[in-house]
Amino acid sequence: MDPGHHAKIALLQSSSLTTVVQQEIERAILVGEYAPGSKLTEAALAEKLGVSRGPIREAFRMLEEAGLLRFEKNRGVFVRDIPIDEAIEIFDLRAAMDELVGRQLATNITPAQLKEIKGLVDAMEKSVKAADTREYHLLNLTFHDRLVEMAGNRKLTAIYRKLIKELSLFRRLNIADGWLMPISASEHRQILKAIASGDAQAAGRAMFDHVIESKERTIANDLRRQARVAAESPTDNSLKKAQRA
Repeated sequence: MDPGHHAKIALLQSSSLTTVVQQEIERAILVGEYAPGSKLTEAALAEKLGVSRGPIREAFRMLEEAGLLRFEKNRGVFVRDIPIDEAIEIFDLRAAMDELVGRQLATNITPAQLKEIKGLVDAMEKSVKAADTREYHLLNLTFHDRLVEMAGNRKLTAIYRKLIKELSLFRRLNIADGWLMPISASEHRQILKAIASGDAQAAGRAMFDHVIESKERTIANDLRRQARVAAESPTDNSLKKAQRA
C-alpha cells in the first residue's frame, strides 16, 4: 500500500481520537465534573481516558479556542472562570438571539418538533420534583439547543452554541440553588405555550424575558457568592492589624 495512504489513515485516526477526547472533556466541563478554576493535567486525563498525552494536549488547545479552558504560563491548564461582566454580555446577546428564535418557531414549528419540546419540558418538571439539579441542567441545555436548531439557521446555531458553552460555566451556579429550579421550569413551560399558540410576538417575548430573568438571577447569585467569600476571608483591616502585630 502507498506509504502516503498509511499517513492519511494515521492522521484521520489521530484527528478522530482528538475529537473524541475533546468532546469528552467538554462534556465533563459542561456537566460540572470539572468546576470553573479546576486545574486539568495531561497525565491524569490521559490515564483516565486511556489515551496518550498527544490527543489530550490538542484537545486542550481546541477547548481554549472554544473559551472553556485557559492556559497559565508555568502553572498549567484551568477551566475558565467566566467574569460576571462577560457573562452579562453573553446574556444580552443571547436574549436577542432567543427572541428571534421564538418568533420564527411560533410560525414554523412542526407538530413533531412541538411534541419533542413538550417532552423536554415535562422531563424538566419531573427533575424539579426529584430535586435532580444535574439532570435539570442537562435538560435545560438540550431544550434551548433544540429550539435554536429547529429555527434552521446554521450560522446562528454555531454562534449560539459557542456562547452557551461559555455561559454554562456560570449558569450551573444558578441551577445549583435548588429553589430556583421551579421558577426556571415555569418559564420554560411559558415558552412552550407561547410557541404552541402561534403568536410570534408572545413567543419572542417569552424567550427574551426568560434570558433576562436568568441574567438577573446570575447577577444576584454572583453578589451572594462574593458576600460569602468576603465573609469567609480576612478583611483588609484584619490583615493590616496582623501585619502590624
